[in-house]
Amino acid sequence: MLQTLKNAWRTPELRRRILYVLFILLLYRIGTVIPVPFVDASTFSAQFGDTIFAYLNLLSGGALSAATLFALGISPYITASIVIQLLSVAIPPLGRKVQDGEAGKEFSEKLTRYCTVLLAIVTGYGYYVLLKSNNMLTDAATSGTTGTQVLIGIVIVTCYVAGASLVMWLGEKINEKGIGNGISLILFANIISSLPSTIYNLVWLVIYSGFKGTATGAAKAGYIAGSLGFAIGLIAVLIGLTIFVIFVTGSERRIPIQYAKRVVGRKMYGGQNSTLPIKLNMSGVMPIIFASSIISLPATIMTLCGVESASSMEEGTAKFVNKFYDFMAADGWFYPLVFVVLIIAFSYFYITISFNPVEVANNLKKNGGLIPGIRQGRPTSDYIKKILNKVTLLGAIFLAIIAVLPLIASPLVVTPIVGKLLSNVSGGSSISASNFASTFAFGGTSLLIVIGVVQETFRELEAQLTMRNYKGFL
Repeated sequence: MLQTLKNAWRTPELRRRILYVLFILLLYRIGTVIPVPFVDASTFSAQFGDTIFAYLNLLSGGALSAATLFALGISPYITASIVIQLLSVAIPPLGRKVQDGEAGKEFSEKLTRYCTVLLAIVTGYGYYVLLKSNNMLTDAATSGTTGTQVLIGIVIVTCYVAGASLVMWLGEKINEKGIGNGISLILFANIISSLPSTIYNLVWLVIYSGFKGTATGAAKAGYIAGSLGFAIGLIAVLIGLTIFVIFVTGSERRIPIQYAKRVVGRKMYGGQNSTLPIKLNMSGVMPIIFASSIISLPATIMTLCGVESASSMEEGTAKFVNKFYDFMAADGWFYPLVFVVLIIAFSYFYITISFNPVEVANNLKKNGGLIPGIRQGRPTSDYIKKILNKVTLLGAIFLAIIAVLPLIASPLVVTPIVGKLLSNVSGGSSISASNFASTFAFGGTSLLIVIGVVQETFRELEAQLTMRNYKGFL
């Protein structure tokens, strides 16, 4: 991988493309800190740290919690792409038009742009209402006349829609003049941007809870050993998860294919052995995104409606809706259980719309290919479907483990340990145990996205190098 990057850097054209991508990502990161007028979201993280907004904030690189220009991030574009993809499957005429070569690709891109802007308008207005209902606007935006407030609301929503459209444009520029995977690279930069603060918090925890804590003697040695052990254990788990994700992501089930010999004119074709690879994680991170959006929807709607947690209310004042809010929280038992079920269900759904065994079997039959011991036609498609179901189940279990394990470990393991270590910090702490643990709540999903983007980017670089270094027969 490092050799590929080194060779790409030595190639002048690829070096220019890589520098262009870095420049675009720098512009994006600048956009994530540009403030929007009349907005003060300093209390956003404290109010919405346990909802779907924590996940959306991760995808936006922290811009959502700061309510800056790129607060909506790439979420409208990703949602629009998924909607167009699903509509092309549900509506056959639209699907045929989208698949009509280069013209279909341009039509699909144009449709995705329009859908992105429409979703950005809806999402931006909802975000404005959320900020207004939770007192995150300045006095100038709430104390003026009705006409002034409407005008200020239009300005705020327009800023967020413009930000989402600009993010889409930056991603397309990376595809056009960079190395491809524009939106994926922006998503990668957003997730990586939270790494320095996580490292800082971890180092801060080791230094101030262990070496500079209030405990003395044997207790101090215990805190030092505990903080160092926690940090080393966390790093070891991260490395282990990385190795596990890379191994599973590259795993595939290979179905042997034999091509019969056939004579065309004076030449003989076929007579070769090949394989039909079926990747273990063919659906990528999409099932996790679908499942997390749906499972977090009730809690998010209740948060937008002003419903509070029953644990934060006085005893006897909590209603059913407040208890239901706690029941749907991510730190309960119901959330991970339904999350696993939805991930498995969406894994099968995504494979159903993206891989057609009947079409594969027909293509094999047209090209004279067959699976040894399996007749051509329907028996072949049934055999491929049977293997696909088994592989999809294993891939879904892998995604469920990656997504749910941090959600379970965060409240049960990380929060108690961090809370114990913070008790040795003199003068209190600027970091709460729950906020520190929430950093790792979506660690598995983030890791899966990062590894997938890195692998896809390096495959693109290798393809570019092969195309430029291929000398042909002369």
